[in-house]
Amino acid sequence: MNVLTDNFSTYGKGFLGTVELTVYASLLALVLGFVMASFRVAPVGSFRVFGTVWVTVLRNTPLTLLFFAVLLGLPRFGLVLPFKVFAILALGCYTSAFICEALRSGINTVPKGQGEAARSLGMSFGQTLNNVVLPQAFRSVIPPVGSNLIALAKNSAIAGAFSVTELLGTYKTLNELGYSIIWTFVWIALGYLIITLTISAVFNFMEKRWGVAR
Repeated sequence: MNVLTDNFSTYGKGFLGTVELTVYASLLALVLGFVMASFRVAPVGSFRVFGTVWVTVLRNTPLTLLFFAVLLGLPRFGLVLPFKVFAILALGCYTSAFICEALRSGINTVPKGQGEAARSLGMSFGQTLNNVVLPQAFRSVIPPVGSNLIALAKNSAIAGAFSVTELLGTYKTLNELGYSIIWTFVWIALGYLIITLTISAVFNFMEKRWGVAR
């Protein structure tokens, strides 16, 4: 227990760092995932191609490699930002590809007749998507979106290797101070468990409230 009590501020900073990464990267992933899902089902061919390339590249790129590409590549083009912002960009963009596919799967569950009926009433593609298709698709994609955000929270541990303050990185400091590595990781694991269980509880509530009845 003294590992936690003696280093509560260190654990606290790491825990809050992971929470911050998770929240901001999740918001970015949800926005980009929605945009890319819209592109993938859009009637414009160039949009569909862009969405497909985005998903294919990011889903098949190791996240660590993407971190290197963002943190080391973007500054070469004159974009210099704090490492935490770069980490949020890498995590958000990577997860957006999986969010996109979850949303697209939900969109495909909506009968085509719904969209055709909306278009026959004179609704545009955007109106059909936002007012008819997505509200129905949303109910079926709550569990997979929640799973992707839980994975994002755990993937945020990679940011510690790039000088970003987060929970897993606290083990380096505590190891140098001579604390038991086993108990150090026990408390780190408990911190991640709190974060992932919180996300799970939020999405379980959403699923009970709005999910498709089985």
